[in-house]
Amino acid sequence: MANSLICVITLVFLLCGSALGARTKLFSSHDHDGAFPLAADVGDGICNLRVEIYGYACEEHTVTTQDGYILSLQRIPVGKSGETPGPRTPVLLQHGVLMDGITWLLNFPDQSLAYILADNGFDVWIANTRGTKYSRGHTSLNADDSAYWDWTWDQLVAYELPAIFQYVHDQTSQKLHYVGHSLGTLIAFASFSQLKLLDMLRSAALLSPIAYVGQMSSPIARSAAENFVAEVNANLKILMFSMNREAVKKFLKAYCKKPGINCYDLMTSFTGSKNCCLNSSNIEVFLENEPQSTATKNMIHLAQMIRENTIAMYDYGNEDENMKHYGQSKPPVYDMTSIPNDLPLFLSYGGQDALSDVNDVQVLLSNLKDHNGDKLVVQYREDYAHADFVMGVNAKQVVYDPLMAFFRLQ
Repeated sequence: MANSLICVITLVFLLCGSALGARTKLFSSHDHDGAFPLAADVGDGICNLRVEIYGYACEEHTVTTQDGYILSLQRIPVGKSGETPGPRTPVLLQHGVLMDGITWLLNFPDQSLAYILADNGFDVWIANTRGTKYSRGHTSLNADDSAYWDWTWDQLVAYELPAIFQYVHDQTSQKLHYVGHSLGTLIAFASFSQLKLLDMLRSAALLSPIAYVGQMSSPIARSAAENFVAEVNANLKILMFSMNREAVKKFLKAYCKKPGINCYDLMTSFTGSKNCCLNSSNIEVFLENEPQSTATKNMIHLAQMIRENTIAMYDYGNEDENMKHYGQSKPPVYDMTSIPNDLPLFLSYGGQDALSDVNDVQVLLSNLKDHNGDKLVVQYREDYAHADFVMGVNAKQVVYDPLMAFFRLQ
């Protein structure tokens, strides 16, 4: 039973692109004074849980999409000093699958991108995808209704990102920079390929870029894609993909405290990667807040991408259903070569990333080969894996500082 639960937990971490996907170096808690504040220490709400505890101003906003989903959006309008020397350029942060906006707030302020951007003069907005804890509202549906979970990342492209972009643009009267991680990059690429959002966008930074995943190097992820689709297709009543978070947290916390057990090594053993840049002392913060729920249909869609090596809309499994939804027998493809060549893009990928595989990134880059040279910055970190880009203790120096320098040129 214990081995089975470890495998399930590890698989979930892998799919969500969190600590499992990263190579870790064990930094002791004395790298910073004090311990990471946990969710149990404060009230509800991301502003309360992860922002105001460090002395930052934070605003809670909601956005309603055209298809009725009510989303939570946090704003850090100024840095910790509170100084506002002039208009601040907005930056929107979009997390990956099975995660939420806390992705950008898991480390201490001098290591987490949301705080760093605020302290460097940006107006920071943090998105939370439908189905996550703080984005469960809908104008007519309850999260217990099956129809609430009838979506994939196609709907994030069609409805969610446009609504969030429009809201931030309206609130700030400015075009915005965008930062996506993992699935947050996929929905951006798909949107840009359809020429969406461009009139409100200054530039985009895509960390651990996901477009093509057919060469994903993790054997567990590939196996999960095959088995997950078969299992779910046999029982389509499973509409919400979730974990019993309390059971997972209780098990992992107890297991990780056993003598000789290194939970990060347990996780990385499934990817075959060496350790790099995560802080072992924040695992409890992660477990207090993640993983989040998503639609089972969304997970099927991602599995289709791995199995078929395509970046296409959701495949309904037969020609009649596809004809009904798309007017053609096969799902339409998102054409990466349609991304405008003059769109400023900052791409950062890692040599040890088991999810955003180097070979898949090369396929993406080949589709961007005609991009204007002064509008495309590609950064390669040989030592980085998937989670290092959002949780690495040295990410400020090696990723975020170059990212901010890129933003300031646009």
